[in-house]
Amino acid sequence: MRQQLSACIIAYNEERNIGNCLKSLVWADEIVVVDAFSQDKTAEIARQFTDKVVQNRWPGFVQQKNFALSKASYDWILALDADEIVSEQLKHSIVKLLSSEPSFDGYLIPRRTFYLDRWINHCGWYPEYRLRLFRKSKARWGGIDPHDKIMLDSGETGSLRGDLYHYPYHNISCHLETIARYSTISAQQMAKQGRRFHLRDILLRPPLRFMKMYLWKLGFLDGKAGLFISSLGAVYVFNKYLKLWELNQGEK
Repeated sequence: MRQQLSACIIAYNEERNIGNCLKSLVWADEIVVVDAFSQDKTAEIARQFTDKVVQNRWPGFVQQKNFALSKASYDWILALDADEIVSEQLKHSIVKLLSSEPSFDGYLIPRRTFYLDRWINHCGWYPEYRLRLFRKSKARWGGIDPHDKIMLDSGETGSLRGDLYHYPYHNISCHLETIARYSTISAQQMAKQGRRFHLRDILLRPPLRFMKMYLWKLGFLDGKAGLFISSLGAVYVFNKYLKLWELNQGEK
């Protein structure tokens, strides 16, 4: 008998993505959607797939994802973002695993990103393994916003075949908006931890990020998309540390 599974998704203003995400999860025993009081039709669309749509004011990525876990009925959790889709191969891998006795309490899943009308195979974006299938009783969300991660009690993980498809940006403008938002959150978190700005942070870190993504991670093989991704990766780092400087100045 297959062990039961809860799929958990957090969302805010995701009416463009949430339907495709939930369609790929109709085979799960339960779907839990935590909506941060979206201003669009996110919650309305989600209710077409599940009666377990809970609204909760946005407390941050880590807290919101742990809140979603608290609403799940089953111990095995498949955690997704609203802009992700479970591939057929991944679905079969999960079903097969839960039909036996899993050897680990958590499993890494390769994530493949669609960007500028093509699948990205390099830049460090693929295979981008994420721990997304796990036992709720053995794990919790941790990390520092916006870079949340699953903290597994045992620390030992397995891996699954089949991609998790990721559709994060509809265009370059969307990518830039995300950079602006995430760099602000990251800078705020660094400031809370007492991090201080140093000139080398904006002189060295952005070009090193570009070289890592474009050269070492073979981003040039992804054509123009790889160039844009690597360049915007550097822009993110520059923005993050520039905002940290601004926050440090505010403290003075």
